[in-house]
Amino acid sequence: MSTQKPGGKFAAKRAANSSLRTPQRIRSRRRKGSALVFSVFLVAGLLIVSAIAVDFGHINVSRSEVKRTADAAAMSACWELFDGVVAGSDASTVQCDIASAASSIAAKNVVSSHSPTLNASSDIEIGYYNLNQPGQLDTSDPAKFNAVRVHVRQTEANQSAIPLFFGSVTGRSEQSLQAKSTAALFKTISGFYTPTEAGDTLDILPIALDLETWEQVCAKSTQDVYRYSGGEITTGSDGYFECSLYPTGTGSPGNRGTVDIGGANNSTSDLSRQILSGISADDMAEFGRPLVCSSTSPLELNGDTGISAGIKDELAAIIGQPRIIPIFTTVQGNGNNATYKIVRFEGIRILSLKLTGPMNKKHVTIQPCPMVARYSHYSDVVEESEFLFTPVMLVD
Repeated sequence: MSTQKPGGKFAAKRAANSSLRTPQRIRSRRRKGSALVFSVFLVAGLLIVSAIAVDFGHINVSRSEVKRTADAAAMSACWELFDGVVAGSDASTVQCDIASAASSIAAKNVVSSHSPTLNASSDIEIGYYNLNQPGQLDTSDPAKFNAVRVHVRQTEANQSAIPLFFGSVTGRSEQSLQAKSTAALFKTISGFYTPTEAGDTLDILPIALDLETWEQVCAKSTQDVYRYSGGEITTGSDGYFECSLYPTGTGSPGNRGTVDIGGANNSTSDLSRQILSGISADDMAEFGRPLVCSSTSPLELNGDTGISAGIKDELAAIIGQPRIIPIFTTVQGNGNNATYKIVRFEGIRILSLKLTGPMNKKHVTIQPCPMVARYSHYSDVVEESEFLFTPVMLVD
């Protein structure tokens, strides 16, 4: 009779089952090891991709900041150029002020948390910009300069490249960026748009001057007996010659140069309001057509009955302030039926006036005044103004 050890039957079964499961366990352990290695590579890849994405986003933001800085610096520098022109200086005289304005604004517009610096000799250019020749800046004649170009360079060459966050991961620790912007103002103004902002007006006086008289003023063949400086008007020469806006013969009996910009029959109250506050959007709507002219296509304005003592106080209130006047070549008709042919607009200021007493004692004395014409319409089909400028604008 055979004997069997206690538990032998079950031990044999466990041994058999154990021998069957051993390869499965080995394969399971092998699969777990492969997944771990794959996960390591996957996490590393994700980290690299994330680092690249973060640095790429940082580069894009910095590129926008560089361009923004160039735009702001160019605009500020060009306004400084205009201020120099108003002061009677040419661009070469105010070159240091222009460079200082550009550098100051550039320093306030940080790029990647750092303030850019400009080299006055290589990063700031002053010249003449013609919209018909985009991208070109003529630096040959300082008397014509109307634009400033600013280069902002955040590069390795000047040790100001943009630092990257994950240079140790991507193998690139910094990125060179640069941008340039050109701001300009122009003097070929053919007319004006309707003001779009509530309460805004056009600084146009409803009083026209003949082209012949204006050309004499620009040629300095009239008189220069008044000086305007610091808001004060005194006797003495300041280089801006004067003429009389009234009384001046216009060739139209019964009309002394007032024009209707608005209704066909502006009343004295309308003229008074326009003298003090300018031409409103309502005036432009009532005018009903574009306030635009050229030498080949003059703008026709109806004449009014003329300047009278009824607007004396309003004219006196704006003495010394910049204003725009229409310039006409011919006038036809009489009184309210007069028609003026306007070919340009110019900037002036009133210096002195007298509208009471004998006719030979009356006068409204003006001189040219460099000024910015808001809502102005730029066109290259009109003759360049002597003293009227568009607002500063970015051109490239």
